[in-house]
Amino acid sequence: MADEPTTGEVVRRLDDVRQDLKEDIHGVVGLVGQKVDAEIFRLGQQAQDERHTALVARVAKLEQQAEEKDKQRQSDRRLIFFSLVVPVLLLAIQLYNANKGGS
Repeated sequence: MADEPTTGEVVRRLDDVRQDLKEDIHGVVGLVGQKVDAEIFRLGQQAQDERHTALVARVAKLEQQAEEKDKQRQSDRRLIFFSLVVPVLLLAIQLYNANKGGS
């Protein structure tokens, strides 16, 4: 019976095992928490990169549309000039020539 541990020694050893197990569980929970945080961070970065790419594409499209509107506006100005001003000038030249030739 000398080799068998006493009840107090068994209780002390069980408390040590319980404490060690508790520390191990806290360590595992911390590692899992870090891994989850890193995964969430990575997913957040990926989502942010996707939003950035989409925003850059929208800005490029808006810039292209603005350039097209400017070109259209210039084209419209030329059209207005040729459709309104040139006929009036031609009419004025004909009236001038008619008056000059008639005098």
